[in-house]
Amino acid sequence: MPVYWRLGAEDQERLAGVSRVRSYERGEQIFEEGAPSDFFYTIAAGRVKIFKMTPSGKDVILEIFGVGDPFGAVAVYESRPYPASAVALEETTCLLIPRDEFFRLLETHPSLVRGLLLGFTHRLVELANRIAELSGGRVEPRLARLFLKLGDDLGSSARGGTFVPLALSRQELADMTGTTIETCIRIMSRWGKDEIVRTEKDGFVLTDRKALEMLSLN
Repeated sequence: MPVYWRLGAEDQERLAGVSRVRSYERGEQIFEEGAPSDFFYTIAAGRVKIFKMTPSGKDVILEIFGVGDPFGAVAVYESRPYPASAVALEETTCLLIPRDEFFRLLETHPSLVRGLLLGFTHRLVELANRIAELSGGRVEPRLARLFLKLGDDLGSSARGGTFVPLALSRQELADMTGTTIETCIRIMSRWGKDEIVRTEKDGFVLTDRKALEMLSLN
């Protein structure tokens, strides 16, 4: 749930008044892990992936954010470097709130503080659950849960199933589920043959949601 949904109309207008607009090409880095947290970002168009680098040098995707989603705010609020990196998955436009303006608003409008803290808490719980899913268990159920979540968040009824308009590579799917690209290729190939998930140029079609739900429980 976007953090702004927790804010009143006046507080939303205050944030809009100090926001900047910036666009990014597909694959362009928005910020990297460890960089100074100069801005609080919100996606106006497009999608962004948030990922961390493990000690072994492997990327693990923590989340994919879409229109209306904020990111980078917790680091800005705590005045610490960004704890993960952000890259545009497609042509993306973001609203940026400078740190100084952000704190000025927080200091003068207590209702803004309360609304954002409620939203941050919800987001942190989501990320904690996401990390827990990556930390153990079999790969296939994790991949099934990922596609079910993408279907719920981004999907629409089309093309003989639930169409998810997000073109992710096998490597990105592997990063999101904490596995190897070889394992991801093997599972996706089998699912394609079994008509569970069909890969298309511009996304995926969940052709057998019941099968995914059963797989997610294993």
